[in-house]
Amino acid sequence: MRILSWNIQWGRGIDGRVDLERTVAVIAAGDPDVICLQEVARCHPDLPGMDGNPPDQAGWLRGRFTGFEGVFAAGSDLTDGLQGRRRFGEMVLSRLPVLQVFRHLLPWPADPAKPSMQRVALEAVIAVPSLPGGALRVVTTHLEYYSARQRRAQVEALRRIHAEGWLQARCARPGDGVDPPFAVIPRGEGAVFCGDFNHPAGAPEHAAIQASFAGKDAGVPPLMDAWALAHPGVPNAPTAALTPVDWLDAPACFDFFHVSADLAHRVRDVRVDAECRASDHQPVLLDLEVSP
Repeated sequence: MRILSWNIQWGRGIDGRVDLERTVAVIAAGDPDVICLQEVARCHPDLPGMDGNPPDQAGWLRGRFTGFEGVFAAGSDLTDGLQGRRRFGEMVLSRLPVLQVFRHLLPWPADPAKPSMQRVALEAVIAVPSLPGGALRVVTTHLEYYSARQRRAQVEALRRIHAEGWLQARCARPGDGVDPPFAVIPRGEGAVFCGDFNHPAGAPEHAAIQASFAGKDAGVPPLMDAWALAHPGVPNAPTAALTPVDWLDAPACFDFFHVSADLAHRVRDVRVDAECRASDHQPVLLDLEVSP
């Protein structure tokens, strides 16, 4: 099973052009089963390079990936002043069935000295019958860049999302039928958290998200950096600023796959497409062994 994670910068390459066909070509070349995208825009005509491009990128991308189910979550959901909405967030496309979707708004504590925006984590529960619980929880997100205070709070929220999901997956609860809201749908014990975490490898947030659970959450499998599992002793490959950008001084790894420890033995490879120039971030691919 292959999962791709990529901050597409609304399809804007390092040449300044928004070209979603180019974005699609890069994704298709990786042949992923699940596609996790950050910085997908809906009705944001004033973003750089957007003139003449599809206004609803989520809808357009859903239409381009035939055979995939697509779900979108907006972190930023603002009025456009014309009785419409401007939305900016994350998207998951999956060729495997999506059993459940959760849209988790992340904490946004006040930090008046820093520019910031509301952030979201999009969780798609993917049917993988061979895994414990019959499913895989795939969560993609894009954490705050400017405010370390907000980013730390968001990392803790991701840990709570993981712990709650794991406990739900292992909790037998009653339900009636398959249609009502109380229906019991597989949640999946194993989890993959991916996206643009907006901190470098080795930062405090990197350690915090991988910390062991204690107290009421004791026993929850911690999250682990999949790169370290696939490439022991090798520093994380850079995923941002491979070409000069105005927000980072040197290339660094800002985009991660974290897998729950119960999936660690299933990680086969993590690789970065270092040649891509279709965004200011690089696509990252995770290969998981999901055979029984």
